[in-house]
Amino acid sequence: MNNSRRKFINNTGKIITGAGMLSSLSAGSVLAKSFSGANDKVIVGLIGCKGMGFSDLQTFLNQPDVECAALCDVDQGVLDQRTADVEKKTGKKPVQYKDYRKLIENKDIDVVIIGTPDHWHCLPMVEACEAGKDVYCEKPLANSIEELDIMVKAARKYDRVVQVGQWQRSGPHWRDAMDFVFSGKLGNIRTVKTWAYQGWMKPVPVLPDEPAPEGVDYDFWLGPATKRPFNRNRFHFNFRWFWDYAGGLMTDWGVHIIDFGLYGMKVDAPKSVIASGGKFAYPDDASETPDTLQAIYEFDGFTMMWEHATGIDGGPYGRTHGVGFIGNNGTLVVDRGGWEVIPEKEGNKDKMEKVPLQKGGGKDLDYHVKNFLECINSREKPNCDVAIAANTARVAHMGNIAFKTGRKIYWDNSKSEFVNDKEANELTKATYRNPWVLPKV
Repeated sequence: MNNSRRKFINNTGKIITGAGMLSSLSAGSVLAKSFSGANDKVIVGLIGCKGMGFSDLQTFLNQPDVECAALCDVDQGVLDQRTADVEKKTGKKPVQYKDYRKLIENKDIDVVIIGTPDHWHCLPMVEACEAGKDVYCEKPLANSIEELDIMVKAARKYDRVVQVGQWQRSGPHWRDAMDFVFSGKLGNIRTVKTWAYQGWMKPVPVLPDEPAPEGVDYDFWLGPATKRPFNRNRFHFNFRWFWDYAGGLMTDWGVHIIDFGLYGMKVDAPKSVIASGGKFAYPDDASETPDTLQAIYEFDGFTMMWEHATGIDGGPYGRTHGVGFIGNNGTLVVDRGGWEVIPEKEGNKDKMEKVPLQKGGGKDLDYHVKNFLECINSREKPNCDVAIAANTARVAHMGNIAFKTGRKIYWDNSKSEFVNDKEANELTKATYRNPWVLPKV
């Protein structure tokens, strides 16, 4: 632990916690509370700088107590651009690395932010924990169930604070919605709907393989994934739609939304799952993961459905994404815009009081980073601790595995495996290309 971190932990004032406090204050006032006037810095380094990783870093740098010491990316063009962006924002030029291991070796760094593609989450997260760093990792936590279990073990073994970027966990209006679900006013909840309809998503055009762009260490980008020729369809943002690197919309959006289906019902894992779908919107485009999918999860006393579609915005209840808790008395619907309650009717009368739209504040990522920084001080588990994120990602991966097997599959949560199903259990495992090796904890 470096001196700035030690002073920070010793000197930071009273921490603001709890959804009640968060919901009663504006984002700006909450973010200014704990660290105003602090002279010491939490030193962060970012691995994977192009997309959401850099959005996370910018949110960290909006805190007066945070400084960026280093950036790491395999694309020199991205690395140079983000270095200039950080220098413009902070007046300080971060050190550049092309190899994430060198960043982790930097003893000045307290926190590692991981913004890489999903297949590159496990190795740097485990190694950062082993090196004594706290970690903020983008979602989904990993690209396989086997990696998820390893990452939880690493965080616990090395006693690190790990926050995962399912930032709705820190959103006041999401917490308020869950409190209403917990109140029992909806009556018996028999069905939970979770969905993501992404109308903005267009076909991924088929493109030929080509040499990697100058300044890109493509072999390092592939890392543990299967060796393939460079194709820009698989690079940067579109990696999400290829099984080698990610799990499509099921894991990309599912971990945000399914998370609250599980949270609201106070459950961890289903007994079974069955899924159906395919490439129905864009059957001839370059992507591999299904653009249309429905998965039904079976729990004791209720079912949860996940559905996603690209090229369509007409999701349930007129929302492009969300969670619907369907009870005997009414339905609560929540998304990033807010939450409301739609009563069931008995004759001409509502069975419960209608709750009009309670709007969200749009600052959930700010709250999430704030919570993480507070937990670095308190050493408490953050709002989306690694175990929460692993559980949600595990359930999302189950949906993909059910889709791949084409049948109903049954889960034994006590053993963390599918019941008498060799094919499904093989799909929980990670396959690493030499010289990369799945970490052991």
